[in-house]
Amino acid sequence: QVQLVESGGGLVQPGGSLRLSCAASGSIFSITDMGWYRQAPGKQRELVATISRGGRTNYADFVKGRFTISRDNAKNTAYLQMNSLKPEDTAVYYCNAYQYGIAYWGKGTLVTVSS
Repeated sequence: QVQLVESGGGLVQPGGSLRLSCAASGSIFSITDMGWYRQAPGKQRELVATISRGGRTNYADFVKGRFTISRDNAKNTAYLQMNSLKPEDTAVYYCNAYQYGIAYWGKGTLVTVSS
């Protein structure tokens, strides 16, 4: 079992920045891909970015150039640096990790972009 805990969400003005963290614990060996997804009110959960254990990244088009995903394997933590935030980025952001083909999810952290 893998437990994921997100942190770093909050209220930020348009154009501002936030850094989300996702700490993995439990049976963390052989975690492969980690990622961030988000779900806005009334919408389906969508992919934001993923990163492989080796550091290969993938981004949704709507965050390219604004968000950066990274991970520290020694700390079992993934990060999402979010810059130039827009009101439409408002959502609950969820961390995701794969181990032996099983997907694990955190409970999410709320990001609100508003003036």
